[in-house]
Amino acid sequence: MLETSLRLPNGTVLQHRLAKAAMEEALSDPHEDPTPELARLYRRWAEGGAALLITGHVMVDRSARARPRDVVVEDDRALPMLEAWATAARVNGAEVWMQLNHAGRQTPRFVAREPVAPSAVPAVKMFASFGRPRALREEEIEEIIARFGRAAEIAERAGFTGVQIHAAHGYLLSQFLSPRTNLREDQWGGSIENRARILIRVIRTIRASVKSTTAVGVKLNSADFQRGGFDKEDFAAVVRMLDGEGIDLLEISGGNYESPTLFAGTSTASREAYFLEFARAVRDLTSVPIMLTGGFRSRKVMEGALTEGVVDVIGMARPLAIDPDFPRRLLDGSVDRSEVTMKAVFLKSFNALADGAWSWMQIRRMAHGDAPDPKLSTWLSIAYYLFFDLFLSRTRIMRLGLA
Repeated sequence: MLETSLRLPNGTVLQHRLAKAAMEEALSDPHEDPTPELARLYRRWAEGGAALLITGHVMVDRSARARPRDVVVEDDRALPMLEAWATAARVNGAEVWMQLNHAGRQTPRFVAREPVAPSAVPAVKMFASFGRPRALREEEIEEIIARFGRAAEIAERAGFTGVQIHAAHGYLLSQFLSPRTNLREDQWGGSIENRARILIRVIRTIRASVKSTTAVGVKLNSADFQRGGFDKEDFAAVVRMLDGEGIDLLEISGGNYESPTLFAGTSTASREAYFLEFARAVRDLTSVPIMLTGGFRSRKVMEGALTEGVVDVIGMARPLAIDPDFPRRLLDGSVDRSEVTMKAVFLKSFNALADGAWSWMQIRRMAHGDAPDPKLSTWLSIAYYLFFDLFLSRTRIMRLGLA
């Protein structure tokens, strides 16, 4: 079943059912443009055999980045390097989609001292990294929608075969969907239809900006896992809305910075595919192919989800940070499961950071031409991850004359 091809609604054919889900890269140059390291990294992943490669998030607004060195696409100034990135990712016949995002209130202080959000809900409490956001004005919402369309058009020109809209993990579109962070009383808030309005508008704007042969996907939270947040009823309602919007793949994930279910989850033989129950709950609500990401480790569980008909594409992240050849080795039968484990530390509150930092360090190694290192120190990874942000944020502030 893993080896079976899949035709998406727009005619795109995935060679098989294994996809690389988005992972944080932070590999731009000092001007937030893509680099040769990104091309090298994606060539390596393409050689590893995934049918679909979804990039780490590319921001549509320079003032709403999630980390230093996030790639930003506001115009076509970096088109040659974007083309090199897309070309490298397609060397083995894979589809490559650019994930488009806006950080909203999850924009760090060094990027925006006053980030924007649907409403002025208190900032995310994460190492005091985020300022208190202000509520977006309606004309600003319209401009953000237009930014997604411009970025998608540039991605298509560069050779990316699709785009994915990031509406999960507590970023801006997810913030609009959640009644916990969206307290608006205008057309953008209140009912789930109003809270989903910006997402639907973004989809329609992108669809109008790219060719029909360019795939458009959405990454959606199954739930925020917070009291008063985006819940399973909201999730089902949005899935119904998306069914008629011409998207080609719906990726189901979950959690956010305040409740990092995806980032802090554990995967064992008895507990894989964190969000499979959510996929089962909405499978009959949509004809859109579903990609499920989070916790898949063994061929047995992957095959089971596909055979059941609940899932159409298996999304993987952590396994490909340590073993970029994992898709190819699964398909040729040389392995049956990934042995990657959660990188926990004695401070439980640091576990999500520890795992993310360790995976990110492996990604950086591949981007610079080195092999992943299974023995890499978790604490060293955390230290470098934090130093990277602090150092680059400081130099960025000095360069802009803000210090």
